[in-house]
Amino acid sequence: QVQLVESGGGSVQAGGSLRLSCAVSRFAYSRYCMAWFRRAPGKERDEVATIDNAGTTRYADSVKGRFTISQDNAKNTLYLQMNSLKPEDTATYYCAAAAFVGACPTQWSEYLSWGQGTQVTVSS
Repeated sequence: QVQLVESGGGSVQAGGSLRLSCAVSRFAYSRYCMAWFRRAPGKERDEVATIDNAGTTRYADSVKGRFTISQDNAKNTLYLQMNSLKPEDTATYYCAAAAFVGACPTQWSEYLSWGQGTQVTVSS
């Protein structure tokens, strides 16, 4: 069974930075998508960024130029570097994974494996 464990959340002031990590185990697909989603209180779970096995990335418009998704295959770890954080970035952040061929999906329902989430709080 695939396991995803996020870490790195916390509280920062607007303009600050955080790096989220997602340790991945028992995920042995050669073609895959990995993603970060977030859910703010009272809102839907929204895509933040995706990356596939070739390293192709995509970002939600709201985080372009501020967030960077990356992966270290040797460490089986997915990252999300978040810079210039804004109060509207406050949410629980989840990493997700799926075996997939083609463009990575942006709908959370397409991903079968999820971490437990890590809270990010940005104060003004």
